[in-house]
Amino acid sequence: YRVDTDGLITEAQIVPPTSQNQGSIERDLWDLAPELGRLPLEEATLLAERAIRNHDPCISCATHFLNLEIRRA
Repeated sequence: YRVDTDGLITEAQIVPPTSQNQGSIERDLWDLAPELGRLPLEEATLLAERAIRNHDPCISCATHFLNLEIRRA
């Protein structure tokens, strides 16, 4: 934080949990990918969402954050 002579914050850098946990979120999804590919889309989506929410994303990120598309060979 930067504070002026009146004690007012003039600059701040906010780092929300989602930013701090992004690497872990991505690793968890990579680890889940083989199982997600075997599940029906609705179940896979719920499992992926749960994995992401385990990392305490901010409210806006947790509400509308995932559009899962599975391409099966």
